[in-house]
Amino acid sequence: MESTARENERDVELRDQVAALMPQARSDLAEMVGFRSVHDPHQFPVEECDGMVDWLLSAFRDVGVEDIAAHVTSDGSKAVTGSIPGPEGAPTVLLYFHHDVQPPLGDDEWDSPVWELTERDGRWFGRGAADCKGNIAVHLTALRALAGRAGVTVKIIGEGSEEEQGTGGLEDFAVRNPELLAADAILVADSGNFAVGKPSLTTTLRGIANIVVSVETLGSAMHSGMFGGAAPDALAALISMLATLRDERGNTTVSGLDADARWSGVSYPPERFRGDATVLDGVELVGSGSVSDMVWARPAATVLGIDCPPVVGSSAAVQPRARARINLRVPPGMDPTHAQDALIEHLRGVTPWNARVSFEREAVGAPFVGSTSGPAYDTLTDAMSTAYGSEVLIQGQGGSIPLCNVLQSLYPDAEIMLFGVEEPRCLIHAPNESVDPSEIERIALAEAIFLRDFTYR
Repeated sequence: MESTARENERDVELRDQVAALMPQARSDLAEMVGFRSVHDPHQFPVEECDGMVDWLLSAFRDVGVEDIAAHVTSDGSKAVTGSIPGPEGAPTVLLYFHHDVQPPLGDDEWDSPVWELTERDGRWFGRGAADCKGNIAVHLTALRALAGRAGVTVKIIGEGSEEEQGTGGLEDFAVRNPELLAADAILVADSGNFAVGKPSLTTTLRGIANIVVSVETLGSAMHSGMFGGAAPDALAALISMLATLRDERGNTTVSGLDADARWSGVSYPPERFRGDATVLDGVELVGSGSVSDMVWARPAATVLGIDCPPVVGSSAAVQPRARARINLRVPPGMDPTHAQDALIEHLRGVTPWNARVSFEREAVGAPFVGSTSGPAYDTLTDAMSTAYGSEVLIQGQGGSIPLCNVLQSLYPDAEIMLFGVEEPRCLIHAPNESVDPSEIERIALAEAIFLRDFTYR
């Protein structure tokens, strides 16, 4: 009983310290959001990403990180590394984050300035407020609260391009510098809870298998009055091909791919999903499985874009060519290269009128399954339960974090766990991205408890 009481006192003390640091966390986040750190020089100056990196070097140095450095990676982005030595013989924990963000998708789509942290309805708004600068604020707050009392060696790795732009810089850097990232436990802070106040670990990620399909039928656009009806319309051919990717219930129906898997973790209530996904009143959800099955356990084909004449400026003509970009999300247990092959063969098989069809293979990324047992897993779930006062839920995520698979291959004995502040209301990648500050506070507390308590038990 005395040991438990002492533990509780330590937790209460750490909770109070994190709470007292929240004004600093808000200040940190406001400064970070101010950097337009989109890793794309066609959209924003590279100085914006460079300024963000300089800020990180200073901020992490101030919380005790040593040997901190920025490394230019193969795609021109900068990876940030450093460490805090722990007690002799203690395990090593790697803290991951990314400091690049998605483009704003139009300033006029936002209800407040994109690059200025704005408080509204109890949430903090701004691009990157959750994904992933809110998670950087978590790391900084946890390390400040511990003030050198971590029971482990801490390493950090921050990437500046791969997660959002998919250009592979950090993957290549990790392979070339495995000693900098080697750890016994890896906390990937680029996920979030099932809902605000519901502590959750993400244990699976779907992979990707993207293609571009092109259809050609004519040497030139032809007058639809003179030739329409007999002339093969490339756009009509493409539309009919894309329509075969889903059945009448909305299930993905790529020949040769299993689309019947079930999710065994937390159930995603349909009404909650409707709100999270902003589904319009009266519009049905798609698929014959549960929401959890559809978004975490099964493949999903999405048409990301179509090249064809826009409505404004279009003419009365039969189209000679059209193309589409297709994103296929690949669930755990499914090989992404096989899935990409199956998608191509499916579309080839349903091409009408002997139209000419060609395919460009884009990104392929393997699905990921994280740790669900072990000393680090047990310590983190205990820490999150303490921080939130409730049981930790196990969920999947439909998105991809390519680095996770690289880390798993480099460090097969490491426990890799995904968590963070990015719950559904954050609207990451969309206009009006925001974060609930209570999530920053409680995730920071959980991380601090973990870094204090993790041992090889």
